[in-house]
Amino acid sequence: MLTLSLIGIGCGDPAHLTRKAVDAINAADLILIPRKGEEKSDLADLRRRICADVLTNAATRVAEFDLPVRDSARANYRAGVDDWHDAIAARWSSEITRNLGEDGRVALLIWGDPSLYDSSLRIARRLDPQPEIEVIPGVTAIQALCAAHALPLNEIGEPFLVTTGRRLREGGWPDGVDTVVVMLDGGTAFEALDPAGVHIWWGAYLGMPDEIICSGSLADVGASIIAARRAARERHGWIMDSYILKRISA
Repeated sequence: MLTLSLIGIGCGDPAHLTRKAVDAINAADLILIPRKGEEKSDLADLRRRICADVLTNAATRVAEFDLPVRDSARANYRAGVDDWHDAIAARWSSEITRNLGEDGRVALLIWGDPSLYDSSLRIARRLDPQPEIEVIPGVTAIQALCAAHALPLNEIGEPFLVTTGRRLREGGWPDGVDTVVVMLDGGTAFEALDPAGVHIWWGAYLGMPDEIICSGSLADVGASIIAARRAARERHGWIMDSYILKRISA
């Protein structure tokens, strides 16, 4: 039978790999490395470097493939994502069949952790025939961001909320919480908020050599983060960032 291992590899630092992740990489018959275009070649490079560093099983094959591109112009966001996931699942299936067949262990190295704002598990469940799915947890962007700032995420006994930049921009500050973690922000959704009494802890390329972090009162550092983000995106051609917002009582 076919086993699909989704292996969390952290946010860019190969040292974040767990021993279980290393074992799973070496147990695989096939490792698939997705390519997301020239602009995001750093992400494929990281996966190649991890394989070069920890893969000791000479029988394990590594194959690369190009990911389908999502139609970001679709008016119906959810329908566009569903169609994109169907296309990715079809590509996974064809690559697995071509490189491995219907029996063995195939692995995908998942940025961060497969459980948090990653669609690998949803895509895996669209495969036909359905493989046995194994998940190896990894360091999340939230953990890496808190570590970079030496920041405890929650206040004592208080909740926090994890959301997306799109939801923050459309709905404003969520009710009932004073700490908000923002991921998948295609821009700078915090600009839509009243900055009074709000602090921000921001980070981009977390765990990578080009990591950038900034923190402070949103009113004081918001413009600097916007400028740094714009410059970094122009330099690299892509950016992956996240941030934490807290309402601080006077």
